[in-house]
Amino acid sequence: MTAALPYVIFAVAGAVVVVLFAGIVNMVRRTHDPRTSNKLMRWRVGLQFGAILLLVALMLLLRT
Repeated sequence: MTAALPYVIFAVAGAVVVVLFAGIVNMVRRTHDPRTSNKLMRWRVGLQFGAILLLVALMLLLRT
């Protein structure tokens, strides 16, 4: 479990970056949809929360 956790953290962090860029692209488009922006923001915040939880779990596992 400890060996795979850094890879999972990098995957979640990559997903955060992808959703962030999708939100930026959505804002720049001429047909900007506020509902889509809100949905992407919620996804980004949730993914960031998950990444932080995984980092805390990794720190707790490596502490021992």
